[in-house]
Amino acid sequence: MDLTPEQAAAAVERHHCPKCDAPAGSPCRTGGGKTAARYHTGRFTLVPALREELNVAVPPDRATGRPWSPGPAPVDQAAEDPAGRPIRVGYARCSTARQELASQLAALEEAGCTRVFSEKISTRIKVRPELEQALRLCRDIKEAAPGQAVILSVHEMKRLARNAAELMTLAGALQAAGIQLELLSGPLTGIYDPNGMGAMLFAVLAVAAQLDREYIREKTLEGQQAAAAKGNHGGRPKVIDDDMLTFAAALREKGVPMPEIARKLTIKSGKNAGKHPSVASLYRALAEAADSDALAGEALSLRPVPARVTGPGSGTDPELMEQLQRQGNGHRG
Repeated sequence: MDLTPEQAAAAVERHHCPKCDAPAGSPCRTGGGKTAARYHTGRFTLVPALREELNVAVPPDRATGRPWSPGPAPVDQAAEDPAGRPIRVGYARCSTARQELASQLAALEEAGCTRVFSEKISTRIKVRPELEQALRLCRDIKEAAPGQAVILSVHEMKRLARNAAELMTLAGALQAAGIQLELLSGPLTGIYDPNGMGAMLFAVLAVAAQLDREYIREKTLEGQQAAAAKGNHGGRPKVIDDDMLTFAAALREKGVPMPEIARKLTIKSGKNAGKHPSVASLYRALAEAADSDALAGEALSLRPVPARVTGPGSGTDPELMEQLQRQGNGHRG
């Protein structure tokens, strides 16, 4: 503890006690109505410098063990604190252009953020410009006014990082710079406390968020593989399907011009359904089909074909061949 007993007592007594209901400016009291020997834990943990202390003793001049009486009201802390209210800098992010930021922005505005940075970018991208600007602004404010409380506010922890290691690194960097991290939703709603159980719970939730992300990714890949096994490979449907291609190839063999063939075809699905394919698409589809047929032909030509040996020079017995020839001449005679 860096504070003297008198300084610790003054800091603790600026807060109302949630256990014995001692008002601000007064020591804690026992159930028997006497001044307690030690402050109640729920009270002194509100002081950052005392959170790691196992107990904080009430100074003797508070009349420990004697009938309790309220002390003088504390001086208005706002008048002593030149920093005033903390400055909140907000950050909002979503992964794709189809997702919306409105709910995050509304929550950050309601939280009282002085400035909000937002972007639509995946966490897989290491450099996120708007996040870098938010962090830079927080550091600049802290450097210009070291006594000013600066808070980086986000809607939920997964908006900050793509995995647990990155999230813990970022939280550590904020703590080292004297910048507080505020989460507006989730199990750790409120200002993140890096001391005590707060750090442990934060680490557990960070790992859980990463595992959840990996589970979603694995299930997505499994779904894609199952669909591919059934012949559904995703992506856009073909502009020219196999039936259209067969019809176009037949017309081309008859000498029908390509523009006329294209006008005879109709796209069956997709955003261009009901329209005619372009001549360029038709040329490309026919060329790809020709290449596929050529490859299939080469594969067939490499297969062994059993030889059929016939005729006089095939190795048949000459006497037998002569006898068969005489019989044939006899039948004709």
